[in-house]
Amino acid sequence: MLSDSERALARAVLIHGPISRSELTSRLGLSPPSLTRLAKPFLDRGLMVELDDRSDGSVGRPVRPLDVRPGLAHFAGVKITGDALHVVATDVRAGLLAYEEHPLQRRDPEGVAAEIARAVRGLGIDRLAGVGVSLGGAVRDGRVEFAPFLDWTDVPLAGLVEAELGVPASIENDLVALAEAERWFGRGAGIPGFVVITIGAGIGYALVVNGQAVHSREAGVGLGGHIPLGGTGPVCHAGHRGCAEAMLTSGSIAAQVTAALQRPVDYDEVLRLAAAGDPAATTVVDEAAAALGRLVAMAANLTLQPAAVLAGEGIGLFSLAEDRVRAAIAADRDPRAEPVRLYVDDSGFSAWARGAATIAIQDAVDRIDLDQVEQELLPTPAP
Repeated sequence: MLSDSERALARAVLIHGPISRSELTSRLGLSPPSLTRLAKPFLDRGLMVELDDRSDGSVGRPVRPLDVRPGLAHFAGVKITGDALHVVATDVRAGLLAYEEHPLQRRDPEGVAAEIARAVRGLGIDRLAGVGVSLGGAVRDGRVEFAPFLDWTDVPLAGLVEAELGVPASIENDLVALAEAERWFGRGAGIPGFVVITIGAGIGYALVVNGQAVHSREAGVGLGGHIPLGGTGPVCHAGHRGCAEAMLTSGSIAAQVTAALQRPVDYDEVLRLAAAGDPAATTVVDEAAAALGRLVAMAANLTLQPAAVLAGEGIGLFSLAEDRVRAAIAADRDPRAEPVRLYVDDSGFSAWARGAATIAIQDAVDRIDLDQVEQELLPTPAP
Protein backbone atom coordinates (compact mmCIF):
# COMPACT_ATOMS: atom_id res chain seq x y z
CA MET A 1 0.00 0.00 0.00
CA LEU A 2 1.02 3.64 -0.22
CA SER A 3 3.51 5.12 2.18
CA ASP A 4 2.46 8.18 4.14
CA SER A 5 4.33 10.45 1.71
CA GLU A 6 2.79 8.76 -1.33
CA ARG A 7 -0.66 9.00 0.18
CA ALA A 8 -0.15 12.70 0.95
CA LEU A 9 0.94 13.30 -2.66
CA ALA A 10 -2.06 11.41 -4.06
CA ARG A 11 -4.46 13.38 -1.88
CA ALA A 12 -2.86 16.74 -2.70
CA VAL A 13 -3.08 16.16 -6.45
CA LEU A 14 -6.62 14.80 -6.17
CA ILE A 15 -7.90 17.70 -4.06
CA HIS A 16 -5.90 20.61 -5.50
CA GLY A 17 -4.96 19.49 -9.00
CA PRO A 18 -4.01 20.56 -11.55
CA ILE A 19 -1.18 21.69 -9.29
CA SER A 20 2.36 22.77 -10.03
CA ARG A 21 5.35 20.91 -8.64
CA SER A 22 6.50 24.03 -6.81
CA GLU A 23 3.16 24.29 -5.00
CA LEU A 24 3.30 20.59 -4.18
CA THR A 25 6.76 20.86 -2.67
CA SER A 26 5.53 23.76 -0.55
CA ARG A 27 2.37 21.97 0.58
CA LEU A 28 4.08 18.69 1.35
CA GLY A 29 7.39 20.00 2.68
CA LEU A 30 9.37 18.06 0.05
CA SER A 31 12.46 18.87 -1.96
CA PRO A 32 12.05 18.88 -5.78
CA PRO A 33 14.08 15.64 -6.15
CA SER A 34 11.93 13.91 -3.50
CA LEU A 35 8.75 15.01 -5.25
CA THR A 36 10.07 13.73 -8.58
CA ARG A 37 10.86 10.36 -7.00
CA LEU A 38 7.43 10.10 -5.37
CA ALA A 39 5.51 11.18 -8.47
CA LYS A 40 7.30 8.86 -10.90
CA PRO A 41 5.41 5.62 -10.11
CA PHE A 42 2.06 7.45 -10.27
CA LEU A 43 3.01 8.83 -13.69
CA ASP A 44 4.48 5.55 -14.92
CA ARG A 45 1.31 3.64 -14.00
CA GLY A 46 -1.05 6.20 -15.48
CA LEU A 47 -2.67 7.34 -12.26
CA MET A 48 -1.38 10.89 -12.75
CA VAL A 49 -0.58 12.92 -15.83
CA GLU A 50 1.54 15.97 -16.57
CA LEU A 51 -0.45 18.66 -18.35
CA ASP A 52 0.85 20.89 -21.12
CA ASP A 53 3.35 23.59 -20.27
CA ARG A 54 1.82 26.74 -18.84
CA SER A 55 3.24 29.87 -17.30
CA ASP A 56 2.74 30.48 -13.60
CA GLY A 57 3.70 34.16 -13.91
CA SER A 58 7.24 33.74 -12.62
CA VAL A 59 10.53 34.02 -14.47
CA GLY A 60 11.81 30.74 -15.86
CA ARG A 61 10.54 27.87 -17.93
CA PRO A 62 6.79 27.11 -17.91
CA VAL A 63 5.48 24.61 -15.37
CA ARG A 64 3.84 21.27 -16.15
CA PRO A 65 1.12 20.79 -13.55
CA LEU A 66 0.26 17.36 -12.19
CA ASP A 67 -3.28 16.07 -12.24
CA VAL A 68 -5.16 12.80 -11.89
CA ARG A 69 -5.73 10.96 -15.14
CA PRO A 70 -9.05 11.97 -16.75
CA GLY A 71 -11.68 9.26 -16.37
CA LEU A 72 -9.54 7.37 -13.88
CA ALA A 73 -12.51 5.89 -12.03
CA HIS A 74 -16.14 6.48 -11.12
CA PHE A 75 -17.92 6.10 -7.81
CA ALA A 76 -21.43 5.74 -6.43
CA GLY A 77 -22.77 7.42 -3.33
CA VAL A 78 -25.96 6.48 -1.51
CA LYS A 79 -27.70 8.41 1.26
CA ILE A 80 -30.31 6.31 3.10
CA THR A 81 -33.24 8.08 4.70
CA GLY A 82 -36.24 6.54 6.41
CA ASP A 83 -38.17 6.30 3.16
CA ALA A 84 -35.79 6.76 0.23
CA LEU A 85 -32.40 6.12 -1.33
CA HIS A 86 -30.66 9.16 -2.79
CA VAL A 87 -28.07 7.85 -5.26
CA VAL A 88 -25.35 9.61 -7.24
CA ALA A 89 -22.69 8.70 -9.74
CA THR A 90 -19.54 10.82 -9.49
CA ASP A 91 -16.11 11.20 -10.97
CA VAL A 92 -12.97 10.79 -8.91
CA ARG A 93 -13.43 14.28 -7.42
CA ALA A 94 -17.04 13.65 -6.41
CA GLY A 95 -18.23 15.71 -9.36
CA LEU A 96 -21.90 14.93 -9.93
CA LEU A 97 -22.56 12.81 -13.03
CA ALA A 98 -26.05 11.54 -12.23
CA TYR A 99 -28.57 11.71 -9.39
CA GLU A 100 -31.66 9.62 -8.73
CA GLU A 101 -34.09 9.14 -5.87
CA HIS A 102 -35.70 5.75 -5.20
CA PRO A 103 -38.41 4.97 -2.65
CA LEU A 104 -37.19 2.55 0.00
CA GLN A 105 -39.37 -0.55 -0.31
CA ARG A 106 -37.77 -2.65 2.44
CA ARG A 107 -36.15 -1.86 5.77
CA ASP A 108 -34.39 -5.13 6.63
CA PRO A 109 -30.60 -4.95 6.08
CA GLU A 110 -30.48 -7.56 3.31
CA GLY A 111 -33.37 -5.93 1.50
CA VAL A 112 -31.85 -2.44 1.76
CA ALA A 113 -28.52 -3.75 0.45
CA ALA A 114 -30.31 -5.33 -2.51
CA GLU A 115 -32.14 -2.08 -3.23
CA ILE A 116 -28.86 -0.15 -3.05
CA ALA A 117 -27.35 -2.55 -5.58
CA ARG A 118 -30.28 -2.17 -7.98
CA ALA A 119 -30.18 1.61 -7.72
CA VAL A 120 -26.43 1.75 -8.34
CA ARG A 121 -26.62 -0.63 -11.29
CA GLY A 122 -29.42 1.48 -12.70
CA LEU A 123 -27.06 4.44 -13.00
CA GLY A 124 -25.04 2.51 -15.59
CA ILE A 125 -21.69 3.53 -14.11
CA ASP A 126 -18.69 2.39 -16.12
CA ARG A 127 -15.46 1.57 -14.25
CA LEU A 128 -17.19 1.57 -10.89
CA ALA A 129 -14.41 1.84 -8.32
CA GLY A 130 -16.42 1.73 -5.14
CA VAL A 131 -19.65 2.69 -3.46
CA GLY A 132 -20.15 4.81 -0.36
CA VAL A 133 -23.23 4.63 1.83
CA SER A 134 -24.21 7.17 4.49
CA LEU A 135 -27.06 7.17 6.98
CA GLY A 136 -28.08 8.70 10.27
CA GLY A 137 -26.70 6.67 13.16
CA ALA A 138 -23.46 5.38 14.61
CA VAL A 139 -21.09 3.61 12.23
CA ARG A 140 -17.80 1.84 12.88
CA ASP A 141 -15.59 -0.39 10.70
CA GLY A 142 -18.24 -1.01 8.08
CA ARG A 143 -20.95 -1.86 10.58
CA VAL A 144 -23.98 0.17 11.58
CA GLU A 145 -23.96 0.10 15.39
CA PHE A 146 -27.40 1.64 15.49
CA ALA A 147 -29.71 3.49 13.11
CA PRO A 148 -32.93 4.38 14.94
CA PHE A 149 -34.92 5.39 11.87
CA LEU A 150 -34.38 1.91 10.41
CA ASP A 151 -34.51 0.11 13.77
CA TRP A 152 -31.07 -1.39 13.06
CA THR A 153 -28.51 -2.58 15.60
CA ASP A 154 -25.09 -4.04 14.71
CA VAL A 155 -25.67 -4.47 10.97
CA PRO A 156 -22.66 -5.43 8.76
CA LEU A 157 -23.85 -3.16 5.96
CA ALA A 158 -20.51 -2.82 4.13
CA GLY A 159 -20.25 -6.58 3.72
CA LEU A 160 -23.85 -6.86 2.53
CA VAL A 161 -23.38 -4.15 -0.12
CA GLU A 162 -20.04 -5.57 -1.25
CA ALA A 163 -21.62 -9.00 -1.70
CA GLU A 164 -24.34 -7.46 -3.88
CA LEU A 165 -22.13 -5.27 -6.07
CA GLY A 166 -18.72 -6.94 -6.03
CA VAL A 167 -16.84 -3.70 -5.33
CA PRO A 168 -15.53 -2.19 -2.08
CA ALA A 169 -18.23 -0.51 0.01
CA SER A 170 -17.60 2.25 2.55
CA ILE A 171 -20.10 3.09 5.29
CA GLU A 172 -20.19 6.32 7.30
CA ASN A 173 -22.46 8.51 9.36
CA ASP A 174 -24.16 10.94 6.98
CA LEU A 175 -22.97 14.09 8.77
CA VAL A 176 -19.35 12.96 8.88
CA ALA A 177 -19.54 12.00 5.20
CA LEU A 178 -20.95 15.40 4.30
CA ALA A 179 -18.18 17.13 6.27
CA GLU A 180 -15.58 15.07 4.40
CA ALA A 181 -17.11 16.05 1.06
CA GLU A 182 -17.11 19.72 1.99
CA ARG A 183 -13.51 19.42 3.26
CA TRP A 184 -12.12 17.73 0.16
CA PHE A 185 -14.23 18.93 -2.74
CA GLY A 186 -16.84 21.40 -1.49
CA ARG A 187 -17.34 24.75 0.14
CA GLY A 188 -14.80 24.01 2.87
CA ALA A 189 -11.90 23.04 0.59
CA GLY A 190 -8.82 24.91 1.71
CA ILE A 191 -10.37 26.04 5.02
CA PRO A 192 -8.48 24.49 7.97
CA GLY A 193 -11.44 24.51 10.33
CA PHE A 194 -15.20 24.94 10.07
CA VAL A 195 -18.50 23.66 11.36
CA VAL A 196 -21.14 22.01 9.19
CA ILE A 197 -24.75 22.69 10.12
CA THR A 198 -27.59 21.04 8.23
CA ILE A 199 -31.28 21.81 8.46
CA GLY A 200 -34.17 19.84 7.02
CA ALA A 201 -36.10 16.91 8.47
CA GLY A 202 -33.53 16.95 11.29
CA ILE A 203 -30.68 19.10 12.55
CA GLY A 204 -27.14 17.99 11.82
CA TYR A 205 -23.79 19.11 13.14
CA ALA A 206 -20.24 18.13 12.15
CA LEU A 207 -16.81 19.63 12.71
CA VAL A 208 -13.52 20.03 10.85
CA VAL A 209 -10.47 21.06 12.89
CA ASN A 210 -6.90 21.48 11.64
CA GLY A 211 -7.88 20.13 8.24
CA GLN A 212 -9.41 16.92 9.61
CA ALA A 213 -13.06 15.98 10.01
CA VAL A 214 -13.94 14.81 13.51
CA HIS A 215 -15.05 11.17 13.34
CA SER A 216 -17.06 10.36 16.41
CA ARG A 217 -19.76 7.95 17.45
CA GLU A 218 -21.50 11.00 18.92
CA ALA A 219 -22.20 12.26 15.39
CA GLY A 220 -24.94 9.64 15.10
CA VAL A 221 -26.72 10.55 18.31
CA GLY A 222 -28.21 13.82 17.07
CA LEU A 223 -26.90 15.99 19.88
CA GLY A 224 -27.04 19.19 17.83
CA GLY A 225 -30.80 18.94 17.56
CA HIS A 226 -31.44 19.64 21.23
CA ILE A 227 -29.30 22.72 21.76
CA PRO A 228 -31.58 25.39 23.31
CA LEU A 229 -32.09 28.40 21.03
CA GLY A 230 -35.25 30.08 22.26
CA GLY A 231 -36.93 30.10 25.68
CA THR A 232 -40.41 30.71 24.29
CA GLY A 233 -40.25 28.61 21.13
CA PRO A 234 -42.21 25.47 20.26
CA VAL A 235 -41.61 22.11 21.93
CA CYS A 236 -39.84 19.23 20.21
CA HIS A 237 -40.91 15.57 20.39
CA ALA A 238 -38.65 15.05 23.42
CA GLY A 239 -40.25 17.91 25.36
CA HIS A 240 -37.48 20.50 24.91
CA ARG A 241 -38.82 23.99 24.41
CA GLY A 242 -37.08 26.15 21.82
CA CYS A 243 -34.34 23.66 20.94
CA ALA A 244 -32.78 23.49 17.47
CA GLU A 245 -35.10 20.68 16.41
CA ALA A 246 -38.19 22.59 17.52
CA MET A 247 -37.08 25.85 15.91
CA LEU A 248 -35.41 24.74 12.69
CA THR A 249 -36.68 21.43 11.32
CA SER A 250 -38.89 21.64 8.25
CA GLY A 251 -41.62 19.64 9.97
CA SER A 252 -41.78 21.93 12.98
CA ILE A 253 -41.79 25.07 10.86
CA ALA A 254 -44.58 23.69 8.69
CA ALA A 255 -46.57 22.62 11.78
CA GLN A 256 -46.37 26.10 13.30
CA VAL A 257 -47.69 27.77 10.16
CA THR A 258 -50.31 25.05 9.71
CA ALA A 259 -51.62 25.83 13.20
CA ALA A 260 -51.62 29.58 12.56
CA LEU A 261 -53.43 29.32 9.21
CA GLN A 262 -55.75 26.49 10.23
CA ARG A 263 -54.96 24.58 7.06
CA PRO A 264 -52.22 22.14 6.08
CA VAL A 265 -49.05 23.63 4.58
CA ASP A 266 -45.71 22.03 3.86
CA TYR A 267 -42.25 23.54 4.27
CA ASP A 268 -41.90 24.73 0.69
CA GLU A 269 -45.25 26.51 0.89
CA VAL A 270 -44.18 28.18 4.13
CA LEU A 271 -41.17 29.67 2.35
CA ARG A 272 -43.33 30.81 -0.56
CA LEU A 273 -45.87 32.40 1.78
CA ALA A 274 -43.12 34.19 3.73
CA ALA A 275 -41.58 35.48 0.52
CA ALA A 276 -45.00 36.86 -0.43
CA GLY A 277 -45.34 38.62 2.95
CA ASP A 278 -47.87 36.38 4.70
CA PRO A 279 -47.78 37.51 8.36
CA ALA A 280 -47.98 34.05 9.98
CA ALA A 281 -45.35 32.50 7.72
CA THR A 282 -43.09 35.55 8.01
CA THR A 283 -43.20 35.44 11.81
CA VAL A 284 -42.25 31.75 11.94
CA VAL A 285 -39.52 32.12 9.29
CA ASP A 286 -38.01 35.15 11.01
CA GLU A 287 -37.86 33.30 14.33
CA ALA A 288 -36.30 30.28 12.65
CA ALA A 289 -33.73 32.44 10.86
CA ALA A 290 -32.74 34.08 14.13
CA ALA A 291 -32.44 30.67 15.74
CA LEU A 292 -30.19 29.48 12.91
CA GLY A 293 -27.96 32.50 13.44
CA ARG A 294 -27.74 31.77 17.16
CA LEU A 295 -26.82 28.16 16.42
CA VAL A 296 -24.06 29.20 14.01
CA ALA A 297 -22.67 31.72 16.49
CA MET A 298 -22.75 29.19 19.33
CA ALA A 299 -20.93 26.62 17.21
CA ALA A 300 -18.26 29.13 16.21
CA ASN A 301 -17.86 30.37 19.78
CA LEU A 302 -17.46 26.92 21.31
CA THR A 303 -15.25 25.36 18.64
CA LEU A 304 -13.13 28.46 17.90
CA GLN A 305 -13.70 27.84 14.17
CA PRO A 306 -14.97 31.09 12.59
CA ALA A 307 -16.37 29.48 9.44
CA ALA A 308 -19.53 27.50 8.80
CA VAL A 309 -20.90 25.47 5.91
CA LEU A 310 -24.70 25.45 5.83
CA ALA A 311 -26.39 22.61 3.98
CA GLY A 312 -29.38 20.29 3.99
CA GLU A 313 -32.66 20.09 2.13
CA GLY A 314 -34.12 22.89 4.26
CA ILE A 315 -31.43 25.46 3.50
CA GLY A 316 -33.92 27.59 1.53
CA LEU A 317 -34.57 29.24 4.90
CA PHE A 318 -31.18 30.92 4.71
CA SER A 319 -31.72 32.16 1.17
CA LEU A 320 -35.01 33.74 2.20
CA ALA A 321 -33.85 35.33 5.46
CA GLU A 322 -30.07 35.71 5.13
CA ASP A 323 -29.96 39.19 6.65
CA ARG A 324 -31.74 37.99 9.79
CA VAL A 325 -29.41 34.98 10.11
CA ARG A 326 -26.33 37.17 9.80
CA ALA A 327 -27.69 39.71 12.28
CA ALA A 328 -28.26 36.99 14.86
CA ILE A 329 -24.73 35.65 14.35
CA ALA A 330 -23.25 39.10 14.88
CA ALA A 331 -25.36 39.70 17.99
CA ASP A 332 -23.99 36.56 19.66
CA ARG A 333 -20.33 37.13 18.73
CA ASP A 334 -17.87 39.31 20.58
CA PRO A 335 -17.15 42.37 18.41
CA ARG A 336 -13.44 41.61 18.67
CA ALA A 337 -13.92 38.12 17.27
CA GLU A 338 -13.33 37.37 13.64
CA PRO A 339 -16.56 37.56 11.60
CA VAL A 340 -18.00 34.13 10.85
CA ARG A 341 -17.55 33.23 7.19
CA LEU A 342 -20.61 31.45 5.80
CA TYR A 343 -20.57 29.01 2.90
CA VAL A 344 -23.86 27.64 1.62
CA ASP A 345 -24.30 24.30 -0.14
CA ASP A 346 -27.81 24.44 -1.57
CA SER A 347 -27.64 21.22 -3.61
CA GLY A 348 -30.05 19.41 -1.28
CA PHE A 349 -30.08 15.63 -1.01
CA SER A 350 -27.45 15.19 -3.72
CA ALA A 351 -24.94 16.81 -1.33
CA TRP A 352 -25.56 14.01 1.18
CA ALA A 353 -25.04 11.35 -1.48
CA ARG A 354 -21.88 13.07 -2.76
CA GLY A 355 -20.65 12.89 0.83
CA ALA A 356 -21.08 9.12 0.73
CA ALA A 357 -19.20 8.96 -2.57
CA THR A 358 -16.38 11.02 -1.06
CA ILE A 359 -15.91 8.41 1.68
CA ALA A 360 -15.56 5.77 -1.03
CA ILE A 361 -13.03 7.95 -2.88
CA GLN A 362 -10.98 8.47 0.28
CA ASP A 363 -10.92 4.74 0.95
CA ALA A 364 -9.94 4.05 -2.67
CA VAL A 365 -6.91 6.33 -2.30
CA ASP A 366 -5.86 4.43 0.81
CA ARG A 367 -6.22 1.11 -1.04
CA ILE A 368 -3.95 1.98 -3.97
CA ASP A 369 -1.12 -0.51 -4.41
CA LEU A 370 1.39 0.83 -6.92
CA ASP A 371 2.78 -2.66 -7.46
CA GLN A 372 -0.58 -3.93 -8.71
CA VAL A 373 -1.94 -1.00 -10.71
CA GLU A 374 -1.38 -2.89 -13.95
CA GLN A 375 -4.39 -5.02 -12.94
CA GLU A 376 -6.49 -1.80 -13.06
CA LEU A 377 -6.91 0.54 -10.12
CA LEU A 378 -10.28 -0.87 -9.14
CA PRO A 379 -11.90 -3.04 -11.84
CA THR A 380 -15.53 -2.90 -12.87
CA PRO A 381 -17.39 -5.99 -11.67
CA ALA A 382 -18.98 -8.37 -14.10
CA PRO A 383 -22.73 -7.77 -14.61
